[in-house]
Amino acid sequence: MVVILTALELEYTAVREHLTDVRRHVHPAGTWFEVGTINGRRVAIALIGKGNTMAATITERAIAEFEPDLVLFVGVAGALKASLGLGDIVVATKVYAYHGGYDGPDGFNARPRAFEAPHHIEQIARHVAMTGTWPPVHFYPIAAGEIVKDAEKSVLADMLRTHYNDAVAIEMESAGVAHAAHLNRAPTMTIRAISDHSDGRKQIADRAGSQRTAARNAAGFAAAVIAELEDTGDPPPRGLRVENVFTGTAHNVIQGGVVNGDVHLGRDA
Repeated sequence: MVVILTALELEYTAVREHLTDVRRHVHPAGTWFEVGTINGRRVAIALIGKGNTMAATITERAIAEFEPDLVLFVGVAGALKASLGLGDIVVATKVYAYHGGYDGPDGFNARPRAFEAPHHIEQIARHVAMTGTWPPVHFYPIAAGEIVKDAEKSVLADMLRTHYNDAVAIEMESAGVAHAAHLNRAPTMTIRAISDHSDGRKQIADRAGSQRTAARNAAGFAAAVIAELEDTGDPPPRGLRVENVFTGTAHNVIQGGVVNGDVHLGRDA
């Protein structure tokens, strides 16, 4: 089972175009998921909105609900390097939560959290990049914070160049997804495509359709990665009852994965 999360409606739509056999799945707290199949693998998708806080919350909820083998965050990002073109795909080898630091008398010192992509998933993504027909695919870090960057020269631009100069793209959700996945021991990867250069011309690029093109590129690449995964099927149903029976002098043994509800021990007469 794979979970794909997106922040924007057009990103969600781009992913959903790859989904077949779609059914609705509503979390008890009200979060809507759609569950279906992408390239033969069971996939649950959700629209989480903007920001790392919401991203972390919904990621935690999705992992508890579906017990996925992989969480993908898919969508668009702004470029931090002029060498990246609109529509280029970025696979995050590392996600910087760049809003961490110490601002003291001697100036600002960065104290970021950083989350690396799992090696085995990165290897699959590199294979997909080398064997498919794609726009340029870049394997570099991504910076995720709480600010929409749309200026070539700014305090934020200076900070990113000084402290995170290996990051090639910027967005607002991947750190939340990565942190929640890390706490739940769930593999996660961010796949983005460039929709603007975060240089003051974002609205011009958006009006020209760059967001939609980028979202489709990222979704297509994510679907190709999913096709290469081992299929482990759906998670076990909630509240699965496992009954252990023992007789004579046998020892009490409880068999279980995630146990919901009461556990009762008994023995035959």
